[in-house]
Amino acid sequence: MKQRLRTMLMVIAPFLIAACDQNGNFIQEAGLEKLHRGESSEADVRNAMGQPDTVWEKENGERTLEYPKGPAGARTWIFYIGKDGKLSDYKQVLTEENFARIKVGMSKEEVRQMLGKPRTVVQFTRKNEEVWDWRYIQSDASQAFFNVHMDITSGLVTGTSVSQVYGH
Repeated sequence: MKQRLRTMLMVIAPFLIAACDQNGNFIQEAGLEKLHRGESSEADVRNAMGQPDTVWEKENGERTLEYPKGPAGARTWIFYIGKDGKLSDYKQVLTEENFARIKVGMSKEEVRQMLGKPRTVVQFTRKNEEVWDWRYIQSDASQAFFNVHMDITSGLVTGTSVSQVYGH
């Protein structure tokens, strides 16, 4: 029994250690502990987080890197690179606070840049509606889907809704 327990601990210990930084603090996402706002370069972000799913470039030289952790994941990280090539900020965007910023009349592009790549896109042609959804973790730690409803013709937001994740 002791040998079995020792073997099990040897197997899981690296994962437990990997989930904490050098001070023993929980890490939200592997790689974040290596990054520092105002210091880390875009190359540092890519080395820590991997290849971004999407990169947006602004005319002023700023760049935004998107890292969705789906489709089963409940996080999407957005990294903001300044004109100087340094990491100015990063955040996990699938939050109730960020969802509250989605307003009727916004464009698909605005929603995409705020929330990242949706988990699914479904069209309901009879209703002239397209629905995008993202899995996220609610404030009570349960999982749900945040849905953005859009008019197919105009591509503009008509509303939002939340649906529960069942079976998890």
